[in-house]
Formats: sequence, structure tokens, C-alpha cells
Amino acid sequence: MHRSAPRLARILACAAVPVMLVVAGCSSDSDGKKDDASSSSAAPEATKTEPAVAPARFAELPDPCKSVTAKTVKSLVPSAKNKSGIRGKSSDTAARGGCSWNGLDDNGVKGSQYRWLDVGFTRFASDQSLGSGSERAEADYTKQIAKAQAAEGAKKLTTAPVGSIGEAATKVTYDLTKTGEDFRYATVIARTGNVVVTVNYNGAGYAGAKVPSASDILAGAEKAAKEAVAAVAAANGGGEPSGSPKPSTSPKPSSTAGAEAKASASASGKKTS
Repeated sequence: MHRSAPRLARILACAAVPVMLVVAGCSSDSDGKKDDASSSSAAPEATKTEPAVAPARFAELPDPCKSVTAKTVKSLVPSAKNKSGIRGKSSDTAARGGCSWNGLDDNGVKGSQYRWLDVGFTRFASDQSLGSGSERAEADYTKQIAKAQAAEGAKKLTTAPVGSIGEAATKVTYDLTKTGEDFRYATVIARTGNVVVTVNYNGAGYAGAKVPSASDILAGAEKAAKEAVAAVAAANGGGEPSGSPKPSTSPKPSSTAGAEAKASASASGKKTS
């Protein structure tokens, strides 16, 4: 009995070794899987980044008082008090600017015609937290339309899209009575890239003069808006703004070129058609 005890202890010890190894092995595999899972789940968070917003298309605004040609100003406001325009105040001319013209064209016993024109620009920069310049301009474009539609006392108000001015444009027209006279109003709001252009044009007849037609006032506002949108592109290195007609790929020869061709053919004794 005393001799068999050590032998029994040795057998039990050997039998226990594989169990401990298995347990240790299982514990090691389990910990490894946990570590792998932990590292794989943490990896996406470590590399996750927000996509960068698109850069703003335009970095500058045109001189608002030169954004509409002198010829157009003269046709829309014939007797402007200040032909160079009255510049609006702005603390940041790279982001906001405006100019206006007004005057009374006195025709004596035939009455007088009053006209007012103003052009405004707002430029939006791209911002990682606020969005791209174009997105921000699109939001402001919608706000400006709503603002024009909310004109107090407006009658016969209509709103419609306008083609071929910037990337998007809307016209708002209405009649308004003030100072005892009937006025015609037209507002054109346009977006080109990250810039919103707003043009207001209105007029009235005084001392018995006829009220200007709604179509004439609208045509004037649209003409000024087209020039203002083109001025934005010109202030940023030129190029055709979106919505402008593309030049023909096969232009017709000019009359001068035709005359030169006839002169050349005549000198060589050939007939030209």
C-alpha cells in the first residue's frame, strides 16, 4: 500500500496535465478573438472622416455700380439723379454689394415718368459645417423669392421661372399703389454658382402720365439681371456664366470677309456668286 501511493500520485498528475493545457489553450484563443474583434470595430472610427465640401465657384463680386452698362442704365432710368449709381453700404464688399439709380423724367404738360433700378449681390463661401457655396446660395435664392412675394400691398402678383439667366432665375411681378400713384414692379432673382443676384425695377407715371406697361418693366428687369450675372463671371476671370447661349461652332462669314473675297476674285479675273 505504501509503495503504490507514489505511483498513484504520478498517474493523477499526468492525467491532469492535458486538461490544464486544453483549458489554457481555450482561454488564449478566446482572448485573441476578443482582441481581434475589438481592434476591427475600433478601426473604422479611427479612419472615419467627413467628405470635403465642394469649393466655391466665384471668389469675387463685381463692382455693383458697373455691373449694368451705362447704356442700359440710361434706357431704364433716363433721368437718373446720379448716372454713376448710388452705392449701397457693405462691411464686406467681397460678400455683399449693391447699387441703385432713380430719377424723374419730366415731360412738362405730358406728365412725368419715374423709374427706380437697383442691383444686389450676395456671395457665399464654402464651409465645412454649413455646406458648399452653391448649396448656401441655393437656400438664399429661395428666401429672396419668398421675400419678393411678401411685398406689402402687392396686387396682381405673379411668380414664374425665367430662362437663360444664371443657373436658375425667377421673376416676381406686381402692382403697388403708393404716394397716390400706381406703380409697376418687377423683381428678378437669379443664382449663378455661389452668388445670388437680385434686381428690382419699378416705375410710375406722374401728373397724368400713363403708368408704364408691366411688360416693359419686366423686360427692363430681365435685361439688367442678365448683365449683372455676366458681370459676376467677368469679375472672376471671364468665361460664360451658366445659362448663357453658346457661340455657334460654324459662324457665317462676315460681310467684310465676303467683300474681301469678291475683291480678290475680281483681281484674279474670276467671277463670284
